[in-house]
Amino acid sequence: MNFDLNENQLMIQQMVRDFAEKEIKPHLLEWDEKEHFPVDVMKKLGDLGLLGIYVPEEYGGSGFSYDEYVTALIELGKVCGGIGLSVAAHNSLCTGHIYYHGSEEQKKRFLPKLASGEFIGAWGLTEPNTGSDAMRMKTTAVKDGDDWIINGAKNWITHGLSGDVSVVLVRTGELLDSKGISAFIVEKGTPGFSAVQIKGKLGVRASETAELIFDNVRVPNANLIGEVGMGFVQAMQILDGGRISIAALSCGVARGAYEASVKYAKEREQFGKPIAQFQGISFKLADMATNVKASELLTFNAAALKNKGAKMTEEGAYAKYFASETAVMCGNEAVQIMGGYGYTREYPAEKFLRDAKLMTIGEGTSEIQKVVISREILK
Repeated sequence: MNFDLNENQLMIQQMVRDFAEKEIKPHLLEWDEKEHFPVDVMKKLGDLGLLGIYVPEEYGGSGFSYDEYVTALIELGKVCGGIGLSVAAHNSLCTGHIYYHGSEEQKKRFLPKLASGEFIGAWGLTEPNTGSDAMRMKTTAVKDGDDWIINGAKNWITHGLSGDVSVVLVRTGELLDSKGISAFIVEKGTPGFSAVQIKGKLGVRASETAELIFDNVRVPNANLIGEVGMGFVQAMQILDGGRISIAALSCGVARGAYEASVKYAKEREQFGKPIAQFQGISFKLADMATNVKASELLTFNAAALKNKGAKMTEEGAYAKYFASETAVMCGNEAVQIMGGYGYTREYPAEKFLRDAKLMTIGEGTSEIQKVVISREILK
């Protein structure tokens, strides 16, 4: 299989690289310190076509494949895991759910605005008391005439506060019934729908996280995605693709930490020579390089299957698990290579490490990926 970057990928790679250098790098520390989500930067990414990168042109998207999407996320991750996470969540979760499972009317109504960046998207599955155990969700939707009344709360939701459109998974049937969960589109400003920002995160602090609150929120039946009771099935399919997103972002964070380490090791001298010439350091770099390359190959392999519409549950889990753990390893080694400097915010290593840790948690923990992989190989 050929994983050389195609012409579109090379173009997007350079475009994102130039954008990050100008619009993201100068503000990294400020956004991180203040936990500020730069909505204006997201809008600019929309102008570049990166917020609907695989959405067909007929719905206002760029019409590219998952190859270009993965390439963009890797480049963003090399600079800022927080901005990369926001682009990933917007594309693969909210926008992706409407694109893959929404009606034609829903696609025409919401996708052009999401793809352009006019709308920022959120996606709500997790609740305060249910993470991986989504079947025990307590948020409910009860039919009332031609509407549904939603009550409950969702937690750890990217763009929960700034999102113009949220796709939320709620219980419409019995507890623990996989056919008792449905997906709805909830628009910002709907009476009873509010959000509270979650602060104090370890990393990805430029990406907004919030709790969504539903207090007798009335949603029209037209905002139901697909059929009643199919929300859980839809969510599992969306998470398969979402894992490729996090794998790609992990590759970017890992590569960013690795490249920063190589640069530092060549410049930093001890005992009269660059520390890169010491075997202890060079072997660390070799391990980082090997794991980064393997992560990228796993990720592009999963993306290739996604492009073909083939089943990629197992391959997506491979990529997400390995790449996210690689990101943590590379972040940790970057701090070690840079020593005392790596422990300060003056150098990028500590931020790569902080951002990397979320990758092993979000969209299915490393442990859940092992569950998925073992289940697939033991069928």
